[in-house]
Amino acid sequence: MKKKIVALIQSNYLPWKGYFDIISLSDLFVFHDDLQYTKQDWRNRNKIKTPNGIRWLTIPCGSKENRKIYDVIIPNPDWQKSHWEIIKYCYHKAPYFNYYKDFFESIYLGVRWNSLSALNQYLIQYISTQFFKMKTKFDDTRNYRLIQHKGARVLELLKKVEATDYISGPSAQKYIKDKQFLNAGIHVHWMDYSGYKKYHQLYPPFTHEVSVIDLLFSEGPNGLAFMKSHNKFK
Repeated sequence: MKKKIVALIQSNYLPWKGYFDIISLSDLFVFHDDLQYTKQDWRNRNKIKTPNGIRWLTIPCGSKENRKIYDVIIPNPDWQKSHWEIIKYCYHKAPYFNYYKDFFESIYLGVRWNSLSALNQYLIQYISTQFFKMKTKFDDTRNYRLIQHKGARVLELLKKVEATDYISGPSAQKYIKDKQFLNAGIHVHWMDYSGYKKYHQLYPPFTHEVSVIDLLFSEGPNGLAFMKSHNKFK
């Protein structure tokens, strides 16, 4: 049976390089947006570098708690212009800002985004395939009518897509049991986020845990070279 590496993660807003590192390792990356939306999490916000330190970019999504990620509606578009102005101010001196400027300007000023999930998934897929030239295929758990929960849900999905290998962030070790997956013929790989190489970053000191746009604007098409796990399992 041909190896098929699969990852399964909720969509996040402009996630950090580690998120894209997992995508680069995967043959199939599945968005897990039919889960409970969690406030003050990565779904609607991320960090960037600024001349005055780390700053959050947050999409206002209302206070309602009982909703799935794909049900989150962005009620007001005012944040779009604000985020773009902040990004321009903080990164206009970065070496590759102009290389990506037109794309991000069109995202923030040319489209009215109503769905958080739609925005996140579009940005993640475009950055992965067009900017980092990854060959990973993308899918969504809503296409599979999953009925299980936690680790059993992950295993249910992996069986349906005929995965041989599953790659996950370390936090899932709380509910993923390697032996159960091995019994199903699926090898589990735990992502190690330590040891990333530094790159030329504005506003010292260097910080790894910021949005991928920091890497894009700093290193451009060479950004994938700073994802240490690229093609590790292939």
